[in-house]
Amino acid sequence: MYGFYGRILIIDLSSKKHVIESVDERIYKKYLGGKGLASYLLYKLNPPGVDPLSPENCIIFATGPVTESMTWGSSRYGVFTKSPQTRLYSESYSGGRVPEAIDSTGFDAIVIKGKSDKPAILVIHNDGADYSDAGGIWGMNTYETEDAVNMLYGKSGDKNFKSGSVVIGPAGENLVTFSVIENDRWRCAGRTGVGTVLGSKNLKAICFTGNKKRPLFDKESLASFSKKLAAESKNKQFVLAFKTMGTPRMVETTNRAGAFPSGYWSEGFFDKWEKIGAEALHSQCKVVPNACAKCFIACGRMTTIKSGRHAGLTIEGPEYETIFAFGGLCRIDSIEEIAYLNDICDRLGMDTISAGNLCGFTIEAARLKKVSYEIDYGDVDAIARLLNMIARREGIGDTLARGIIHAAEEWGMEDMAVHVKGLEPPGYDPRVLKGCALAYAVSDRGACHLRATFHNPELTGVISPETVEGKAALFIDYENRLVLFDTLILCRFYRDLYPWDILSHLIRMTTGLDEKREILEKRASDISDLVRLFNIREGLKPEDDRLPKHLHKELKKTGQTIGEEELKEMILEYYRLHGWNEQGIPIKAAVEESRGQVKGKPYSTPEKHQTIKRMLN
Repeated sequence: MYGFYGRILIIDLSSKKHVIESVDERIYKKYLGGKGLASYLLYKLNPPGVDPLSPENCIIFATGPVTESMTWGSSRYGVFTKSPQTRLYSESYSGGRVPEAIDSTGFDAIVIKGKSDKPAILVIHNDGADYSDAGGIWGMNTYETEDAVNMLYGKSGDKNFKSGSVVIGPAGENLVTFSVIENDRWRCAGRTGVGTVLGSKNLKAICFTGNKKRPLFDKESLASFSKKLAAESKNKQFVLAFKTMGTPRMVETTNRAGAFPSGYWSEGFFDKWEKIGAEALHSQCKVVPNACAKCFIACGRMTTIKSGRHAGLTIEGPEYETIFAFGGLCRIDSIEEIAYLNDICDRLGMDTISAGNLCGFTIEAARLKKVSYEIDYGDVDAIARLLNMIARREGIGDTLARGIIHAAEEWGMEDMAVHVKGLEPPGYDPRVLKGCALAYAVSDRGACHLRATFHNPELTGVISPETVEGKAALFIDYENRLVLFDTLILCRFYRDLYPWDILSHLIRMTTGLDEKREILEKRASDISDLVRLFNIREGLKPEDDRLPKHLHKELKKTGQTIGEEELKEMILEYYRLHGWNEQGIPIKAAVEESRGQVKGKPYSTPEKHQTIKRMLN
C-alpha cells in the first residue's frame, strides 16, 4: 500500500534478538500509521495490566505516511507505551530533524520490549538492529549523550544515508516518572514518562540510520501542492506571529484572558508577565527563529542570554509551557532565569510542565509546613537545587520523582494536587477556558491541551470560553482531525493549514486512499475507541475523567470557576457523541473486540505470528 513500508521491527532487549515482519494491509487501511498503527500494536502486544517499568511493557517508535515527504510540518515521530506516570496509555511526539532519520530506516513502527542486562545503545538500520554497550556514557546528560552517540554511530560515508539519535538523561536512568526522550539537543518527546520506560530497559540511546524512502501514490501532485501551500501561507498572520515571536507570544494572550495559571493554580494572571513574555525574551536575549525539517513556520527560538549570571547560555526556548510552569506557577519574573531552569531540565531529561508543577506544589507544601525544605515563590536557586535532587532521587526529590499522586499522598495534600490521571496540566486555566476543562478531563493520556488544542478556538473567539452547552460537538471535531494529524504524523501548528478537505487530499496523494470527511471521521473515532479500550483494560474508571478538587475552587481576584455539574454535562455529551455509554465505554468497539473483529493479526501469516509470540514471551 502506498505511503507505507509494510514492515515493522520488533526488538527483544533481553535476548538481543529482533525480527522484521510485514503488516496486513487491512490494518493500514483501518488505522493508517503513526498513532493508529502504534496504538493497535500496543493494544495487541502489551500484556493486560503490565507494570509500566517491567520488561514486558512495549515502547513503540513510529513515523507516519507523510514523514520525509515534501509535506510541510511532517518531520515528527511519536512514542507510544504504557505510562509510568499515569499507568495508562502514553503518547508523546517530537520534531526536529531526527524524525527523518527514524523514517529512513524503512519501518512503519519499531517495537522494543525486554530489558538489557546492562546499559545499552541500539543502532537501528535498514536491516534491523545492532546492540552496543552504553557503560561509557551512562550518567551523561542529554547533550553529552547525543553528541557521543552521533560521533560513534551516526556517521556514514554514503551521502544518501540519514542518521540521528534519541537519548535519555540522568532522570531517565534513575526512573524519574516524568523523564523525556530528547533529540536534536533540545527537542523532546516530553510528556507521560516515555524516557522513564527507556531507562527501565537500560536503554540509554538509539541511533537511527538508513536510506529508505516511502512509496507515495502521487509524488508529483504532492510536490506541487506543497509548493503552492508555502507560497500562499508564508505571509499569513498566524504564521508570521509564530515565526516572529514563537510560542512565548501566548504569555500575553493568556494573561489578558485571565487564563495564565499562577501561584500554583490560585490565580489566572501574573502581574509581572511582561518580564517573561515574548517581548522580554527578544529584547533581553539574542533570539533567532529555528525550524524543524520541512517547516516554514519556524516557531523555535534559538536563544542566547546576553548578560547577567547566565550570560552565554544557549538553548532552544523557552517555550510557552515552560514559561508558564516556572514563570507562572513558581512566580519567577525573569525570562533569563526561566531559560536557566529550562536548560537544567533539558540536560537532566525531565518534562518541564511536570517539573514546574511539582516545584510549585512543593512551594505550597513548604508554606503549609507539610515538608521541611527551604523554598518559596521566585526562589530560583532553591528550585534549581530541587530539580537536581529530583533527577538524583535525593531526599525530598525522591518523593517528587515518583509523581504528583505519590507526593500528594505522602504529604497529605490530595485536595491541593493538580493533575488528571496523574499528569499535571499545561498552561491554560480550565476555570476560564471551559473547553479546556473537558479536554483535560477526557484526554487519554491525562491533562493535555494538544489532543484537540481547544484553547485555540476559545482564545480566538471561535466559541465563547464560557459556553458549556454544545461545546463537546465542536471539541470532537477538533479532536478527530488531530487524531488523523497524529496518524500521519503532522505538527499541530499546521492545524489551520490542513482543514478536513485538505487533509483528505493529503491522505489521497500520500496513500491513494480517496476518502471523504465522513469516512475519515469514522477512522479517527475507531482509533479513539481502541485507545479508550486500552485504558479501560488498564484500569480506567469513569471517575478518572474529572478535574481535581483544586480546579473547582474559584480563582482568586476574578472568582471564575468550573462547576462539577457543568463539567459533567460536557463529559456526558462527549461520551454520547462518541457512541459511548454513560460510563464512557465504547460499547460497539468492545463488542467487536470480544468477537475478534478488532482485526486481527498484524503479521503476514499465523505461523509468523506464533514465532513472534514465542520470541517475545
